Amino acid sequence: MENINAIITGVGGYVPDYVLNNEEISRMVDTNDEWIMTRIGIKERRILNEEGLGTSYMARKAAKQLMQRTGADPDSIDLVIVATSTPDYHFPSTASIVVDKLGLKNAFAFDLQAACSGFLYAMDTAASYIKSGCYKKIIVIGADKMSSMVDYTDRATCPLFGDGAGACMFEGTTEDYGLKESYLRTDGKGLPFLHMKAGGSVCPPSHFSIDHRLHYLYQEGRTVFRYAVTSMSAACGLIADNNGLNKDNIAWVIPHQANMRIIEAVAKRLELPLEKVMVNIQRYGNTSAATLPLALWDYEAQLKKGDNLIFTAFGAGFTYGASYLKWAYDGSAAAAPVK
Repeated sequence: MENINAIITGVGGYVPDYVLNNEEISRMVDTNDEWIMTRIGIKERRILNEEGLGTSYMARKAAKQLMQRTGADPDSIDLVIVATSTPDYHFPSTASIVVDKLGLKNAFAFDLQAACSGFLYAMDTAASYIKSGCYKKIIVIGADKMSSMVDYTDRATCPLFGDGAGACMFEGTTEDYGLKESYLRTDGKGLPFLHMKAGGSVCPPSHFSIDHRLHYLYQEGRTVFRYAVTSMSAACGLIADNNGLNKDNIAWVIPHQANMRIIEAVAKRLELPLEKVMVNIQRYGNTSAATLPLALWDYEAQLKKGDNLIFTAFGAGFTYGASYLKWAYDGSAAAAPVK
């Protein structure tokens, strides 16, 4: 039997309509546009502010667009993986809500939690299922409603995050395209530096946890920044070296969109000009697990069949890694994203 490679055959995305810009943030906390742009590189972020809507709403919007653009029959979807840190509920999974809303009767579904590295991990998981030969069509979604866990009185974290979702279709081929290699790692020593203190089994919700604002994201920015630069740069370097990739044959790097200075450091490690790096942080901020698929969604029209792509991410845990994927179709032929 010929080897099966796992390729991406389409991309979908969704960002909410509401735009939260730096001017509005500066009315909430003591900051300004110049500081945010210089230190982080974010101009605006999208917020899902309609009452009663959660991560599954954005996830299914992205997946629905993906299915429309790939012409996929709902009955042909075997599996849906949702990478998220902001599930609708502790249980059931957000993925189970998505398959129900989209009428995917033959799919099983689960959530994957690796914080901002979630989509990177989920890509590798989906590729393994495809390569097994047992599954033909898998939807991988990265979706997060970060506004649900951001403290809008904390000037250090509230400018960083936004809401959004992106989705990719994974299928098999015997041609020489698809996910070639991943380097994924987890360092649990990162716990003190990036976490949400309450709401889990260690510290269940209580009057105390709410009064002390423990249900919001907590981050020690400087430490996380340092780890992110080192880890993402090293992972990219390793994947590039293992696969004979360099500044001449890498078409694009798709980095997690957390901070423009981290993105620049990764590009420098690979000796790549920023023109070869997918960047949309200025428009969406850090959407956690959604950053990588949303970057693909924005840049799809520029992708060409055979392009060498390196994905890289870093998140709470710490989780981090990089993947090498050979792109399988001309993006310009696909429908232009509806923004």
